[in-house]
Amino acid sequence: MLVASIDIMNGQAVQLRQGKTLVLEAGDPRALARKFAPLGEIAVIDLDAALGKGSNAAVIRDLLPLARCRVGGGIRDAATARQWLDDGAVKVILGTAARPEVLRELPRERVIAALDAKDGEVVVEGWVKGTGRGVIERIAELREYVGGFLVTFVEIEGTLTGLDATRVKPVVEAAGPGCRVTAAGGVKSAAEVGELDRVGADAQVGMAIYTGQMHVADAWSACLTTDRADGLWPTVVADESGVSLGLAYSNAESLRCAIDERIGVYYSRSRAGLWRKGATSGAVQQLIRIDADCDRDAIRMTVRQAPPGFCHLNTRTCWGAATGLTDLRDRLARIAEGGGETGSYTSRLLRDPKLLAAKIAEEGGELSAATEPGHIAQEAADVLYFLAVKLQASGVAFADVERVLDRRALKLSRRPGDAKPSVKEGSR
Repeated sequence: MLVASIDIMNGQAVQLRQGKTLVLEAGDPRALARKFAPLGEIAVIDLDAALGKGSNAAVIRDLLPLARCRVGGGIRDAATARQWLDDGAVKVILGTAARPEVLRELPRERVIAALDAKDGEVVVEGWVKGTGRGVIERIAELREYVGGFLVTFVEIEGTLTGLDATRVKPVVEAAGPGCRVTAAGGVKSAAEVGELDRVGADAQVGMAIYTGQMHVADAWSACLTTDRADGLWPTVVADESGVSLGLAYSNAESLRCAIDERIGVYYSRSRAGLWRKGATSGAVQQLIRIDADCDRDAIRMTVRQAPPGFCHLNTRTCWGAATGLTDLRDRLARIAEGGGETGSYTSRLLRDPKLLAAKIAEEGGELSAATEPGHIAQEAADVLYFLAVKLQASGVAFADVERVLDRRALKLSRRPGDAKPSVKEGSR
């Protein structure tokens, strides 16, 4: 698939030709991260740190909550790599530091080894010094320690002359299963991204995107396939919690519009044209991310769905009304907006933060004291209810909480997790 690249120098996104000549400045990296975020992981490279001329760490930390970032540039030891993983980087990219003694200290699946290759030879020190080691040879030495390789074809990097997938296929074969290759250098078209994907490699692209030669949605859809006569891709529409809302269909044009407009846009078979969900009903969707399935013949569109829901029958899903926490969240939102139960206990809680705080503390204690499965389920339901009211009253979405949990799961360093003294004393 496509891995959009954000190279940062002096706090701004830039593009260099062969790592030396400044070709263009692309502006605020934050805006770019938001633009690329729905399409998958993005590569964020600190050029100043890589060249030993400074650091853009503060800017990169701003990007980590915005997108799934692979972070590279100037990571020369395990401690720095671990810090980036703790900060929320999905993966780290190590260049000269990709040595067994360093890699052993890091989780294999979250490390990418960067190999810069000129005519098949690994080069270092700004791509000017040969190592006498071949790319295939170096991959064989490192593949048991890393989850992937970033191989840059230096002689064509930043030139927009194209990257033939046949050059990358031997690299993919050398890396073997479970070790994904990302190829960079010279990629100029969406078709090339698709060809690279079909030989088992991702394409890291910067110059072609920033010069307007490639639309990111076209590059993404070039990796897809279909056996349908109409060429459409079945599209599962899901909310931020992964609950399926319904089935739609997409084509290259609808994907491009969805990415550009950041809303749910699909291809309507009945209307033979684009369908912008909610354009007439008001049940609009904010696009969060797009994923291809393992066979590249189906899509999942993750959206933030506005009431009453996705279905034309005014239910949240095409399989009927929502249940569980999703239904609770929707009911609380309606009550908060004055859409019903205005004299209810929930309405009172929404207006009385002191009462709500007391109930959260009370129900938390009762859950802690519960021992029987049925009783635990009852008390947990109470806690979740009052927690949901707290979130609604504070304008915090369940999805915001889930994102915090997801980011915490990326951390390597763990705190002891002992109870605070006040809690210990209160439990006696």
